[in-house]
Amino acid sequence: MFTGIIETLGKITSLRPEGENLHITIESNITDELKIDQSVAHNGVCLTVVAIKENSYTVTAIKETLDKTNLGAWKVGDLVNLERAMKMGARLDGHIVQGHVDELGTCTSISEADGSWYFTFTYASTNGNVTIEKGSITINGVSLTVVNSKEAEFSVAIIPYTYEHTNFSSFKVGTKVNLEFDVIGKYVKRLIGLSG
Repeated sequence: MFTGIIETLGKITSLRPEGENLHITIESNITDELKIDQSVAHNGVCLTVVAIKENSYTVTAIKETLDKTNLGAWKVGDLVNLERAMKMGARLDGHIVQGHVDELGTCTSISEADGSWYFTFTYASTNGNVTIEKGSITINGVSLTVVNSKEAEFSVAIIPYTYEHTNFSSFKVGTKVNLEFDVIGKYVKRLIGLSG
């Protein structure tokens, strides 16, 4: 369980395929606080730490994860958003995030707004995911509020702190992002579907 509040950025230092799996090594300033078997969200994808060496650690992504997220497009040198699992009893500053990506979205527009930015994303309407105005969405692991919800499209506003401390600053039109839709909304949608 995560909150969508990014702790730090990590830098990819190695990508090593093995069969259909991909071993990803990341250099991070939180490595010395990690342990083997710990869950860490990488651009919103929950992965398990399998090795630690000095200031780097390694996680492994399986084929299904590579197929359903933007991990398969990562390159050495890329910066990824990192968040360790939530501590019980701690404040929930973002929203409930599972670290399970629902689908990929595509950045279609970026506009500046006198000190902040508006990013617009589209996603596949065929997957049944929805957003609502002022509802929560997770983009590359970042907990955000939807400011403009349309069918298969939404926008978010990004403040300077988020822009500077996440990989939003590297987004361009066409950038593929990991989307995790609000878990409460998914349960409500499922229950309505079962009763109808």
